[in-house]
Amino acid sequence: MAARPSRVLHRSLRETPPKAIGGEGVWLIAEDGRRILDASGGAAVSCLGHQHPRVLEALSRQASKIAYAHTSFFTSEPAEALADQLVGEELGGLAYAYFVSGGSEAIEASIKLARQYFLERGEPERQRFIARRQSYHGNTLGALAAGGNAWRRAPYAPLLSPAFSHVTPAFSYHEKSEDESEAGFVARLSAELEAEFERLGPATVAAFIAEPVVGATAGCVPAPEGYFRSVREICDRHGALLILDEVMCGMGRTGTTHAWQQEGIAPDIQAVAKGLGGGYQPIGAMLARGTIIDTIRDGSGAFQHGHTYLGHPLACAAALEVQNIIRDENLLEKVKERGRQLEQRLTERFGNHRHVGDIRGRGLFQAIELVADRTTRTSFDPGFKLHQRIKAAAFANGLACYPMGGTKDGRIGDHVVLAPPYIVTSDDIDLIVEKLGTAVDSALRSIDH
Repeated sequence: MAARPSRVLHRSLRETPPKAIGGEGVWLIAEDGRRILDASGGAAVSCLGHQHPRVLEALSRQASKIAYAHTSFFTSEPAEALADQLVGEELGGLAYAYFVSGGSEAIEASIKLARQYFLERGEPERQRFIARRQSYHGNTLGALAAGGNAWRRAPYAPLLSPAFSHVTPAFSYHEKSEDESEAGFVARLSAELEAEFERLGPATVAAFIAEPVVGATAGCVPAPEGYFRSVREICDRHGALLILDEVMCGMGRTGTTHAWQQEGIAPDIQAVAKGLGGGYQPIGAMLARGTIIDTIRDGSGAFQHGHTYLGHPLACAAALEVQNIIRDENLLEKVKERGRQLEQRLTERFGNHRHVGDIRGRGLFQAIELVADRTTRTSFDPGFKLHQRIKAAAFANGLACYPMGGTKDGRIGDHVVLAPPYIVTSDDIDLIVEKLGTAVDSALRSIDH
């Protein structure tokens, strides 16, 4: 008897992916018994790996009390505790948390909060948002409009708000000229951002939105030294807010709880998700400065936004335990230590590889970029679909990594993101790089043939 076709609308309509039936630490187990080393935590999500007993116990404990209560009627114990842990000390001035179901919702909430803040301040003309090309802020229409991922935006361009404009990304490998110093590059980007404020009219700009370390769209791209301090100064001078998207790079992924802690600045509004709950439940959060919330409290008295699953008790309970484990097991130090090892191993394996042009990232958030020519930094023909070949070769060899295309401009360029769980061991790191090296070389041979 033939197998019934899947009724799930999968990402590819031409094939059904294998079923994952189990997990154990950094490993995923497929229905056919294969063990797959999860070197990217899905999409930088599974920060504690799979089936952590403490998180499973926290979920069971909460499920036995209350699974759901609508936030127009009730709050919950885990939501209150999670908010206290995230913003109770008001680090960087962030004092309130708004719990949603994922990163796109957190960005939507951030955009809406910025707009409402200025309405309540009596500045209704502030309705423009500046972001960067080669960025990614989510897949709902507002978040997609904010992002600069050309490939994802293209089909929906007629539906995207003209309130968003985009400037050059802080992507040194492709955007910094040969004769330009890092400081000169930062100065040029700052001048461009200043010019965009002037073009729009400084009093019309609500916020600048950026990822401190750009995630999947460009492949773990940290900004050059001083860039975010300059951005912060420009926003402050023009009275605009700074929204930082740490959906992928935040919650410990780069070695500090927030990636912005390494930049010497703090945002007005921040979006977090993936590493917040580690994949154990769908959850994201918007974090906001107390001054913003105070303005709304003293005005209309309510944030004019909402979703059915805000502050979901099970999701908050899972996220709270994930964050407790990160603290109790001192995993931020582990991220720094294993991150240094991962960078070192990638450099040893690919530093002289004729088709690896750049190795970059922070902590356990690292990427390699594939190029046809290292000298000219020329990308491969996108028709080769090199990133897809690498993904397939790695998976066949028991490695799940996160390759993407369109690295340079949304059309050309190939990179591979590695974002293993924070519990990864030294031996795991060695195995990840070994398997990735085999996959990269196999994929390149398939192109040569």
